[in-house]
Amino acid sequence: MTAGVEVRRARAAARVRPRVGRAGYLIGALCVAIAAVMLLPLVMSVLASLKPTAEAAASPPTYLPHALSLDSYERLWSYQQGLPTYLVNSLGTALLTIAFTLLLTIPAAYALARFPIPGKEVVFVFLLLALIVPYQALLTPMFLMFAKVGLTNTLVGLAILHTAIQLPFSLYVLRNSLSAVPRELEEAAITDGASSWQVLLRVCIPSATPAIVTVALFAFIMSWNEFLGALVMMSKGSSFTLPLILAAGRTETSLGGTDWGMLQAGITISIIPCVLVYLLLQRYYVSGLMTGAVK
Repeated sequence: MTAGVEVRRARAAARVRPRVGRAGYLIGALCVAIAAVMLLPLVMSVLASLKPTAEAAASPPTYLPHALSLDSYERLWSYQQGLPTYLVNSLGTALLTIAFTLLLTIPAAYALARFPIPGKEVVFVFLLLALIVPYQALLTPMFLMFAKVGLTNTLVGLAILHTAIQLPFSLYVLRNSLSAVPRELEEAAITDGASSWQVLLRVCIPSATPAIVTVALFAFIMSWNEFLGALVMMSKGSSFTLPLILAAGRTETSLGGTDWGMLQAGITISIIPCVLVYLLLQRYYVSGLMTGAVK
């Protein structure tokens, strides 16, 4: 009797294996197709940046370059104030945005997660309401306020604007992450004589590192790619960020058309830091988003 049952189980397992194998192949093919759709525009942009000037402006366009050329990168490198100036401006603004965002949201999230503040849930929801307000609606009053205090055409002023855009989401992620830190760790630190700041710095922040890295990653990508706020706040060419100079370089041919080669070269360069940062911090990014989701 037992042998018969084992035989039937073996036959059922043998029938299931091909189905599982075919399902795996279909899922793999679907993933490859999605990856190809996502990567194809990036590959075409890189190839367009390597075309000679005449071929990059040809109509109809050629999908594969007939010859490789770095003319587009050379024009971009020396365009107006020079590409290094705009890269430094973008990088400086992004780093300031990360610093301001973390300095403001980590203590606020810790207080909302751990301290017995009256009505703290109402305060937390009120702070998150900023997510439903489009930041474009805030640009005019913020520009007028920044103009009075001399923060226009400065990287600090632009970083403050980007920080204001990023604060609600960052607060949401960090508050949930700090709420998931075991209270036993905090109680043990307090028993050893640690103050609230010491508990935050030595217990909570190390435990919430994935969420902090996630917030920093989002702040960097948002600040690096943000265009409209920089367009409103900046009027001096020496203060422009990379997205601004790419928009300005769209009409720099002798006939007033779009310099597609230089534009695609700038897009390629602007993609590289975002991809590198994401790849380096990917493991923190995934775990940071999941922290606090399941208790």
